[in-house]
Amino acid sequence: MAINISFITAKVMSLLFCIASSKAHPKMNSFFVYQLFLFVFVLHATTTIATTSLFPGQSLSGNQTLTSPKAEFRLGFFSPQNTSTQKSYYIGIWFNKIQNQVLWVANRDTPVLDPNTSQLAISQDGNLVLLDQSQTTIWSSNITQKLRTNRSLIVTLLDTGNLVLTDSSNSLDVVWQSFDYPADTLMAGEWFGVNPVTGAGQSLTSWKNLQDPATGIYSFELYPPGAGSSGQYVLIWNQSKVYYYFENGFVSSIVDMPFNVNYSYEYNGHQFRYTVDEGGPKYTRSIVGVNGQIQAQAWFDSSKRWIVEWPIPNLCDVYSACGVFGICDQTSANQYCTCLPGFEPDSPSYWDVVNSWNGGSCVRKSSLKCDSKSSGTKENQDGFLMVSSIKLPTDSYELLQVQSHKHCESACFNNCSCSAYAYRDSQCRIFIGGIRNLKRVSSSSPDASAFYLRLANSDLPRKASSNKAYKIAVLATVVAFVFILVCASLVVLLRRRIYQNSVKTNGYLNQFSYTFLVDCTKRFSQKLGKGSFGSVFKGQLPDSTPIAVKRLEGSRQGEKQFRTEVKTLGQIQHVNLVRLHGFSLKGEERLLVYAFMSNSSLDTHLFNDGAKTLSWNIRFQIIQGVARGLAYLHEECRERIIHCDIKPENILLDAVFSPKIADFGLAKLIGRDFGEVLTTTRGTLGYLAPEWISGLPITAKADVYSYGMMLFEIVSGRRNRRATKNGYFPVWAVRSISSGEVQSLLDERLEGEADLEEVARVLCAASWCIQDYESHRPTMTEVLRILDGSLTVVVALVPRSLEEVACDEELSFFSSLTE
Repeated sequence: MAINISFITAKVMSLLFCIASSKAHPKMNSFFVYQLFLFVFVLHATTTIATTSLFPGQSLSGNQTLTSPKAEFRLGFFSPQNTSTQKSYYIGIWFNKIQNQVLWVANRDTPVLDPNTSQLAISQDGNLVLLDQSQTTIWSSNITQKLRTNRSLIVTLLDTGNLVLTDSSNSLDVVWQSFDYPADTLMAGEWFGVNPVTGAGQSLTSWKNLQDPATGIYSFELYPPGAGSSGQYVLIWNQSKVYYYFENGFVSSIVDMPFNVNYSYEYNGHQFRYTVDEGGPKYTRSIVGVNGQIQAQAWFDSSKRWIVEWPIPNLCDVYSACGVFGICDQTSANQYCTCLPGFEPDSPSYWDVVNSWNGGSCVRKSSLKCDSKSSGTKENQDGFLMVSSIKLPTDSYELLQVQSHKHCESACFNNCSCSAYAYRDSQCRIFIGGIRNLKRVSSSSPDASAFYLRLANSDLPRKASSNKAYKIAVLATVVAFVFILVCASLVVLLRRRIYQNSVKTNGYLNQFSYTFLVDCTKRFSQKLGKGSFGSVFKGQLPDSTPIAVKRLEGSRQGEKQFRTEVKTLGQIQHVNLVRLHGFSLKGEERLLVYAFMSNSSLDTHLFNDGAKTLSWNIRFQIIQGVARGLAYLHEECRERIIHCDIKPENILLDAVFSPKIADFGLAKLIGRDFGEVLTTTRGTLGYLAPEWISGLPITAKADVYSYGMMLFEIVSGRRNRRATKNGYFPVWAVRSISSGEVQSLLDERLEGEADLEEVARVLCAASWCIQDYESHRPTMTEVLRILDGSLTVVVALVPRSLEEVACDEELSFFSSLTE
C-alpha cells in the first residue's frame, strides 16, 4: 500500500506548530524546528518524487515520472488525444528528449480517466499494478511464480528503455520486464520472437489509430506463434490473415539500411535482436504502424527527425489497407485511399487522421434493389459501372466457368450477394459481399483490368436524354447493322461448321485435327522461327484470329502421357506467359497452338540493326514482366516449373510490348533429358548456370542465372558473348556500376534517355542473379523487390567463373587488334 504523504505531512506540520508555540527556550525551539522541517522535506522527496526506481510503499500518480539513469527514457501517465472533453490516460514509456514518441504502453486497452487518483505501485503479492480511482486493478504484470516478499522488490527504468522488476538485493534477478511484453515498438537490444517466460510467441501490434494506443488490427510476429526456429516472421491482419512473409527471416530484411549505420544482429533460433554499433544513431526503433507497415527508423539530431529505412510492404500491398469498398491509388507516390464510385466513408473522422484509413470502411450511398428485377420496373433495377485500370484482389472471389462477358454479368446480377464482377482472359470472377484490397494501377500496367461494380440505379451516371434525331440515327444504324450482319452470318456460319468439325474441347484446351492446322498454316509455309524444341509457323483460324503453331521435334512420349502433360500446361495462365489454346496429335506429329504475338521475340528488337529501338520504359516493363512470369512458374503454380531455357528468343512481345514467356514446361512435355543438351552447349558463353556444366542438381535458381545474363543484354542492346573494347560485358557492367558509371553501360541507341536509378537497380539485380553458387542468387520474388526499389542491396562481386571468362575474352580481343 502506498504511503499517505498528505496525512504524514499534515501531522508533522501540526507538531512543528505546537513546538513553535511552546514556551521552551527559543534557541532550542529554532534548532528543533529546523531539524524536523528538514526531516519532513527529505521524507516528502523520497516518497513522492520518483526518479529512477519505485520501491515498495511508493506509488506513481499525476505528473510524477520515472526517469532512466542518463535521462534517456521516461515513464509515467500520458494522454495521446489532442482535443477531447474527457481524455483517457495510460502508463507508458517514451523518449525523454524526443516529443510524442511513446515506445511501450501498459494498459493500452484499459485507460484510466484521472491520473491524479490513479496509482502505479508494487502490490503486496509482488506484482507491478495500475489502480484506478476506486483502487481497482486496471493492469498487472501478472507474475505467477512465487515471490519472497514485496519489500525485496524494486521497479527500475533502464537506459535501454526497459522497465524491470528486480530483487533490490540483486539487480540481475529480473522477475519481470517490459521487453518481454512489447507493444508496437522494438528497441535496439530488445529480444523478440518467443517470450522466454511464457513460451508464447511475442507480437508487435499496431495502435488502433494515431490517437488511440488500443490494440490495432496489424501485428508482426513469429508464425505460427511459439514455433521457435521452425517459424517465420510475418505481418498479420486481424490475427487471421497473413499478408506478408519476410523472406529468410526479419533479420536479413532489416539489414538494408541506407543511412550509413552499422548494425549487429543476433539470432538464437527462437528470438532475434539488433544493436547499433558505436558511432551510429543514438535512437533507433522498429515499429508496426497503424497503416499495417513495419518501419525501421533512426533519429538524427542534425535534422531533428526520424529517417525511415523502409516501410514494408508498400501501402497498397497491406491487407485491407483501405477497408471495405476502398481503393488504394498505386499510381500515386504517396499511395492514398478513396472510396469506390457510389460509396462514401462510414466514419469521416477516421479518414481525416493521416494513415488511418484502415480504421473505417466505405458504405453505399444508396441501397441496392436486387429484387426489383422481378417487378418489371427496369428503371429501378441495379446496374453495373465499369471502373478501369484496377488490379483485382487475389482472393475473396468465386471463379465461374461461363462462355462470355454477358454470361458473367448475368451470373452476378442474378445473385443478390454479388457486389461486382470482372471478366478477363475468358475467366469470370464474381465478388460476394464486401470487397477489400482493390488497387488503382496505370492503364499500361499488365495487371490493369476492368472491374464492374454493382450500384443502385440512382448512383449510376445519367445517360444522355433521347430525342427524335437521336432515335432516327440509332434506328438507321441498327438497320444497317442488321443488313451487314445477315450478309456476314452466311460466311461465318459456313466457317463455323468447318471449325466445329475440326475442333473438340478437351478440358481447358481445344484439340484440333491435324488436317485443319495444315490448312490454317497453309501447309506450314510461313515459318516464324526455330527453337530448342521445334519450329514455329504462323497460321490463321477461320474467324481470322492469328495463331502460332509449334511443331515439336524429338518427342519421346506416348499419346496418353502427352495428353496429360499438355492438359497441365493448359491450366497455367498468367499475363506474362504465352497462352496455350490447343494441341493436335497424329502419329508421331505433336503440334501446339499458341496465341500469336504481333511484335515477335525480344531478340529481334535488341540485336537486329534494322529493328525499331525499344525505349527504356518498354525495356523496364519487359524486365519486370518476365520476372513476374518466372516468379509465377517457380512459386505459385500447383506444379512448380523450371523453364531451363530463358533467353531473349523465348520472350515474345504482344501488340503493346507486354512480355510473354514462351516454351515453359516443354522440356518435360517432350521427355527430354537435359543431360543431352549439355553435349552441344558445354563451354559456350551464354545463359547456362554453372551447375549445368558441373553436373549439380538443377533448381529454379538456374532460371535466375539465365534471367540475370539476359538483363545485361537488355541494358546494353548487345549479345553478352560479343567481345567489346571493355572486355566481357557482364564483368565490365558489374565493375562499372560499383563506381557509379551507369550511363556508359546503356545501349547507345537510347542516347542516354533512361531512368538511371532503374538502370542501376536492374544491373544490381543482375549482378546477384549470376553468382556461381545458387544459394547466393535471389529468388524471383526478391528480384522483383530489388527492381521496384522496396529491397535495397549493394552490387555483388564479379563471380569467379566470369572473371576467368573475362580474362579469356580480353586476351582474344586484344590479340585480334594486333593481327
